Amino acid sequence: MSAVMTTIAEDKMDAARARPSVSDEGARLGFRLTLPAQILVLFISAFPLLMQLYISVTDWSPLSGLGWWNAWSLWNSFANYTDLAADTRFWSALKRTAIVMIVCVPAEFLFGLALATLFADDFPGKRIFYSILLMPMMVVPAVAGYMFFMLFQSGGPVNDILSSLTGSPVTIAWLSDPTLALFAVMVADIWQWTPLMFLILLAGLVGVPEDQIKAATLLGANPWQRFVTIVLPKMKMIIIIALAIRVIENFKIFDTLYIMTGGGPGVATETISVYIYKLTTQDLIWGYVAAIALAILIVLSIVAVLAMKRMARSREVPA
Repeated sequence: MSAVMTTIAEDKMDAARARPSVSDEGARLGFRLTLPAQILVLFISAFPLLMQLYISVTDWSPLSGLGWWNAWSLWNSFANYTDLAADTRFWSALKRTAIVMIVCVPAEFLFGLALATLFADDFPGKRIFYSILLMPMMVVPAVAGYMFFMLFQSGGPVNDILSSLTGSPVTIAWLSDPTLALFAVMVADIWQWTPLMFLILLAGLVGVPEDQIKAATLLGANPWQRFVTIVLPKMKMIIIIALAIRVIENFKIFDTLYIMTGGGPGVATETISVYIYKLTTQDLIWGYVAAIALAILIVLSIVAVLAMKRMARSREVPA
């Protein structure tokens, strides 16, 4: 009898294994329902990339008299990429972009972290100051560029303030000097995007466990020791995210800079985005532009992957 019952139980178990579970059926149904949307998203993402890769190995441009589908007849192998490696103007633009990024991102991070630390505590008028502090981030970049274009004119407010401080007339041509023009652009970028860094870091700062800070205080740790040993390790992932966002966005700086200087004087403030814009709209060598854009995409993708790997390690290693 027991052998028969055992056999029946085994048969039921085998049947249960063979019968798909409700969750499996739900997963299959969900996949089938979302498949059209997934195909559409894949097409939207993949088609421009494949199109860019296709154009980057040709000499095609809108002036060639051919449709883009016939660009293969202007095939130049990888000449655009070899030209890119020897293009001194490209490397100069890339160098200026790197300078802006190296100066602006750390400055925005330090100012944002200082402000986030200040706003982590309550003080009178905090909400009002908080709203004022976030206003630059809400300004359209082109409008911010025009504002700073007016501020840094020879007869503008910046020179007026310097004249008041020094007691003698100051008429510095900020936007006509190759070095000072880039400095003015960086000031504008720091002014506009420090609030974003502040907002991200403040979100991470308020998430630090209060009990750990109190325990460290009871053990005699001073504010700096608490900040270094508890706050910063807990904010590691937030800091990586904030820096990655600003590095990628700063690499693409265009609106503010173009309104302020147009890449000038000469090419003194020509970043990679301005250089691409000029090649696209003035020279119309779209095959070469596609090669540059693809190279930049690869670089920024590597930065994003490295940031994600760093975040993954931060999750695995306890702070």
